[in-house]
Amino acid sequence: MEGKNMRWLIFAALLFSFSLLAGCAGMEFAPKEPSLVWFYPKELPAAERAVEAARQAGKDKECPEAFNEAYAMKEEAYKIYWDCRDQEAIDMAIKATEKAQALCPVISAPAVPPVPAPPAPPAPPAPARKPVRIILEDIHFAFDTATLNSRALAILDRNAERIMDNPSVSVQIEGHACAHGTEEYNMALSERRAQAAKEYLMNKGIASNRMSTIAYGESRLAKPEIPTPDNKESPEARANRRVHFEVTE
Repeated sequence: MEGKNMRWLIFAALLFSFSLLAGCAGMEFAPKEPSLVWFYPKELPAAERAVEAARQAGKDKECPEAFNEAYAMKEEAYKIYWDCRDQEAIDMAIKATEKAQALCPVISAPAVPPVPAPPAPPAPPAPARKPVRIILEDIHFAFDTATLNSRALAILDRNAERIMDNPSVSVQIEGHACAHGTEEYNMALSERRAQAAKEYLMNKGIASNRMSTIAYGESRLAKPEIPTPDNKESPEARANRRVHFEVTE
């Protein structure tokens, strides 16, 4: 008699399970004790597996509160299904799966902006350039001429070498005259003397843009003189008939 009752009990359980299975799509065989239902919508077993995978990964220890919420949602999905609220159970199972899979997210530390490199120290100022000191010799002329004599040519040759050896310098060529004659005449004469010196230096290879000329006439005497008809060859007059070279940077 006992065996017969046991067979009826098993038969009733199978009949109940298949009655729930009838007309349902996407079912999965997943016996769950103590329920007699053996087939469930696939979302419920999926939630079961997701929660178990989280447990195996230690999420129940790492974030127990969130894990318990996922577990409770999964269990609630089964209860709702046993109450024949199929869609509500499926929705709850999907939420439980999503929560189990998102347990204990890794919170990355906020990105620390790179520390800008300190600005490079300003370059030290270039040392002050020492002025080039070269000495150029004056040349002198005979009375009332702008002709370069042999002595003047020898001096100009030496001056040319010094200018060539110092390419950073420029030269101002100053023409002068003695006090004999009118100021206008002496101004023109001193200009011809300065130009004669420049042309000679150009012929020696000095670029014209490195030289400029200026005429002073008798306005800047090297030695004071009082002109008379008899002192045209005085030391003062000979000293004033000259071209002076002023070095510039």
